[in-house]
Amino acid sequence: MRRDVRILLVGDEGVGKSTIVTSLIKEVFVAHVQHVVPEVTIPPEVNPENVTTYIVDSGAGPQDRQHLESEVRKAHVICVVYSIDNPHSFDRIPTYWLPLFRQLGVNVPVILVGNKIDLRGGEVTNEALEEEIIPIMNEFKEVETCVECSAQLPLNVSEVFYFAQKAVLHPTAPLYDSREHVLKPACVSALKRIFKLCDANKDGVLDAAELNEFQRKCFDAPLQLQELEGIKDMVREHAEGGVRDDGLTEAGFLYLHTIFIQRGRLETTWAVLRKFGYAEDLRLTEPFLLPKFDVPHDCSVELSPQGYQFFTDIFETFDKDQDGALNSAELEELFSTSPGNPWEIQKFPDTTLVDDKGAVTLQGWLAQWSMTTLLDHKTTLAYLAYLGYPDEQRTSALLTTRPRKLDRRKGKVSRNVFLCYVCGAAGSGKTSLLRSFAGKPFREAYEPTSKMVSVVNAVDIDGSEKYLVLQEFGSKYEAETLRASKKTDLADVIVYVHDSSDTNSFSYISNLRQQYALDHTPTLFVATKSDLDLAQQRHEVQPDVYCRRLGLQVPVAVSVKTGQTADVFHAICSIAMNPHAAIPGGADRAMTASERLRVYVAFTALLGGVSAGLVMLYRSLLRQEILPSWTTPWATWLLGRRDP
Repeated sequence: MRRDVRILLVGDEGVGKSTIVTSLIKEVFVAHVQHVVPEVTIPPEVNPENVTTYIVDSGAGPQDRQHLESEVRKAHVICVVYSIDNPHSFDRIPTYWLPLFRQLGVNVPVILVGNKIDLRGGEVTNEALEEEIIPIMNEFKEVETCVECSAQLPLNVSEVFYFAQKAVLHPTAPLYDSREHVLKPACVSALKRIFKLCDANKDGVLDAAELNEFQRKCFDAPLQLQELEGIKDMVREHAEGGVRDDGLTEAGFLYLHTIFIQRGRLETTWAVLRKFGYAEDLRLTEPFLLPKFDVPHDCSVELSPQGYQFFTDIFETFDKDQDGALNSAELEELFSTSPGNPWEIQKFPDTTLVDDKGAVTLQGWLAQWSMTTLLDHKTTLAYLAYLGYPDEQRTSALLTTRPRKLDRRKGKVSRNVFLCYVCGAAGSGKTSLLRSFAGKPFREAYEPTSKMVSVVNAVDIDGSEKYLVLQEFGSKYEAETLRASKKTDLADVIVYVHDSSDTNSFSYISNLRQQYALDHTPTLFVATKSDLDLAQQRHEVQPDVYCRRLGLQVPVAVSVKTGQTADVFHAICSIAMNPHAAIPGGADRAMTASERLRVYVAFTALLGGVSAGLVMLYRSLLRQEILPSWTTPWATWLLGRRDP
């Protein structure tokens, strides 16, 4: 919401612009005022809207033209003042002043101000006023309203500036079509979304409890029973189908806001819209969708218990047939308050668990959100807003984990969601491995991976459920991803896949490891297609020897086709939880820099002591002529070319 309002007064000479400003400030009529009074600043604490207000006067003479145009461009709202005893000043509003604003490219609210009503006894003539103003309002949509006042009495002077503030802070134009007398489509769409979010049980009506919660959320006060009954009676009388089962329907909800706007209570509708994150353009604001949530380097993001509970609750709410899964229709209804399914480009629900009808199970639903939060927590934050997370501090649904490097140093991982990169040559069986993990059937036909694929599932580790995300990149993005991983430690585990029946398959991953030096990441090797004949790999050493030299377990043999996966996913998750034991090169590769320094210093000291002892022994044996002469060159070289 805007924190300041700049009000500009314009009009012909002699209509009383400067006098109106002076009467507001002095609260009395001042007979003689200067041609253009200086800019007035009203601090936020002295007005009910709690905004800083700037009131700017202007002249209408030729010498004032440059200043006038400059101020018109800076104004948030323009008050066009005319004098009721000067019809010519009124006639110039549609013929000169309003076209001038458009000519300058200015599109801000306009308030028409009829001054000097004291000349007709201080009476406001609403009927005559409407007859004169409505044609202008129909032609110029920027005109919000008309106010009559008297700077001399003074009368209605503060109302002029109240309506000017209101036109800026609670504008009519985005909400209401004054010509058709209906809510605008964007306003209808926003209010329908708000209705759906407030309809907690999704029965199509707001009952007393839901209306009270809506009132508390938007206005910090519950509805009194008498007020609630009065609202329902009014809706019953004027809006067909507005009340059903003693609750307010969507049609009734829209009717209420139409009445608020028509009666000039736009602040009520705007209070509701802003509480639900809408800006003046009736779009959800970025700060609302993406509140500040810092993620330290090398940390990951997971759902908190509150986050899991919210996604569980919303699953159960939209599982209308109570079959324990969300079908496509139920998912469409669930995402109706959002831009749509956030995973369409990921071929959801192929990325997670479904039942035999293809509907997403609760386990698959929670797993999918776990993966989304790990890979792109901003999407989760935005959808918490779209779907109506009840806590205004939506960041309470997320938590950040301890840095991976710290986990590896301590040898203990406290996280619950792990990321695993799956790398290997084209045709090695990576996609089949991922599909198997997500519970999808094996496909005989080979389809090369053209873009990144991610799947997720839960893995039981000693009675504790962990979520494992497997990512495959395809040859186009694999190098780029591994290069980034080297710098940022993005993955918890890297799985290198080779086709055990293809003689050239292992060389690819060997070259990959050599090129990107990924020994800092816990590693597992997997040999696929174990149902086929084992091929001798065209590599300097065979895979089992290669792994032993790295201090790793030999490749896990699997066959997705026959369903023999050897619990490889459990093994991946175990490595993620105990990363120290799976660092290529052995445990010494996992040492921190300070630990390696201490080992180096200790080893150097030990080596120095051994070297000194060998020198003394050599000299003693040489004096006793125990050593043959041919040992002299060798001993000299060994002991650092010392002269015996």
